[in-house]
Amino acid sequence: MNLFSKSNNNDSNNTVPQSQESRQRSWQAVVWEYAQAILIALVLALIIRAFVVQAFKIPSGSMIKTLLIGDHILVNKFIYGIRNPITRNAWVEMKKPERGDIVVFIYPLDRDKDFIKRVIGIAGDTVEVRNKKVYVNGKLMPDPPTAQHTDPRIIPGNIQPRDNMGPVTVPPDSLFVMGDNRDQSYDSRFWGFVPLKDVKGQAFLIYWSWDSENFRPRLGRIGTVLH
Repeated sequence: MNLFSKSNNNDSNNTVPQSQESRQRSWQAVVWEYAQAILIALVLALIIRAFVVQAFKIPSGSMIKTLLIGDHILVNKFIYGIRNPITRNAWVEMKKPERGDIVVFIYPLDRDKDFIKRVIGIAGDTVEVRNKKVYVNGKLMPDPPTAQHTDPRIIPGNIQPRDNMGPVTVPPDSLFVMGDNRDQSYDSRFWGFVPLKDVKGQAFLIYWSWDSENFRPRLGRIGTVLH
């Protein structure tokens, strides 16, 4: 009886630690599963942001009326190919930007900043601005429907290139870009060309827009496809 009783006590004593250990292992497994899921989600998010689609916010008015301050846009980074995010060398070549595309690129004079403008000229094009009118290869390039001029003055080209400049020829692997808010845009007329390798992608959608002056969303702009 004593032997039986002693053996039974040992079994009872062993049951509690095993149960606690089992629960601890179960909890650790749950934590590890969640950690794996979060890590995978973060890696996928970084890959998508780096190579597929990235969100940007418009901080200035150089693209009014096409893009307003407070517009949040999505940029297709895959459409022009896949590049090394550090060296900007091409890993996979796709189509090249075309005239009329709205592109996000690294600002040539400050590589910590991203700019957004419309492509006016591609490699080999001759671009000229005469009295605010844009000519590409000798032909008048119609302004986009949402482009605007806010200053009726015509500034001579020997003072500044806003209203009169060129002609200039776009070098190989480069772009000439301008803002749609033509009189209020600091663009290729002033600082030159954008290397193709510095183009991050094409803007294609406004997914959110916030009017900070009136502290309300611009619901009518949400879902607008850019062209």
